[in-house]
Amino acid sequence: MVDGSGSPLVARMHGFGTTIFAEMSALAAETGAINLGQGFPDTDGPREMLEAAKAAIDAGRNQYPPGPGVPELLEAVAAHQERFYGLRVDPRSEVLVTVGATEAIAATVLALCEPGDEVVTFEPYYDSYAATIALAGAVRRTSVLRFPDFAVDEASLRAAFSDRTRLVLLNTPHNPTGKVFTRTELELICSLAREHDAWVVTDEVYEHLVFDGLEHVPVATLPGMAERTLTISSAGKTFSATGWKVGWVTGPADAVAAVRTVKQFLTFVGSGPFQPAVAVALGLGDDVYAGLADSLQAKRDLLVAGLRSAGLEVAVPSGTYFVIADTAPLGATDGPAFCRRLPSVAGVVGVPVSVFHDDVEAARTLVRFAFCKRDEVLREAVARLSRAGAEINR
Repeated sequence: MVDGSGSPLVARMHGFGTTIFAEMSALAAETGAINLGQGFPDTDGPREMLEAAKAAIDAGRNQYPPGPGVPELLEAVAAHQERFYGLRVDPRSEVLVTVGATEAIAATVLALCEPGDEVVTFEPYYDSYAATIALAGAVRRTSVLRFPDFAVDEASLRAAFSDRTRLVLLNTPHNPTGKVFTRTELELICSLAREHDAWVVTDEVYEHLVFDGLEHVPVATLPGMAERTLTISSAGKTFSATGWKVGWVTGPADAVAAVRTVKQFLTFVGSGPFQPAVAVALGLGDDVYAGLADSLQAKRDLLVAGLRSAGLEVAVPSGTYFVIADTAPLGATDGPAFCRRLPSVAGVVGVPVSVFHDDVEAARTLVRFAFCKRDEVLREAVARLSRAGAEINR
């Protein structure tokens, strides 16, 4: 109320306070703990990209860029989609640059959903999904991916669809589980979307961070899906530039135009001198893309081994830069309490997976750790966990 007797926050956003990432990062700073909670690399991306950003600043590209994005980035995104996936998109009408993937997701959901429409997504889910669906006045319907294999439960997924389903919000490779959806799983999701005449919105920001020779399958490449799929990605994860906030949406021209209509009233434009730099990065050689994935796979193996040696049960991720561990073998019964105690006991920060769930019991003792850190940082984190041993949960 305006008289100060209560929060003025609209009811649909109650429950969305400070994000868990901010809370755990603050705890890391307060305790001096190694922050394996928030997913950001501690090294910079390709030198060519960084130099291109400096050149763009020096060249005076510091004012508003064009609303849809600078032409060279629109062209680079289109070229990327064809180069890696054989998808042909028109850079002038089927690509939109956004302020990171988070804005792309928000603008897309707000553009496509009326109040009361239903959005099907999987849990655990990236926290902005729930908030964005609430902002749109839409209804969240979920299907649970369960530890340790996080396989799609067909019965649960079918039950999440109804005649009110407007879109499916899908993240593959998946944060926080590290799951890479199989072609068979994606075909099931797509068949249900077609059956219910729903859009599929795919968050593919980890598209190039796939391990063990597995394949990332963009939904838009599946039969009959290009015309009902909006694909979202960004430079942040692929090129280790999370602070630049350069994302994009590709898809059918009319749907991209709808997203652009909303996006212009969120941030209007952003990331001016970084856009041409990302265009340079997208055109770099295959060795750059492969090198990042290979490096992260080695880091994954390092952290997985360390978590296991500390007594946790670990689900080995197939993509992203996150690994989920179960703390139950250590006697833990509550993930958030475990994570709040871990920095002072072991000097390491993780994030409780239950905060990404509606079904909290499905992830009661699960914790997510990020391995997108320098090897020496990961080794120190592993050593701290091992030294803490049984003290972790006392």
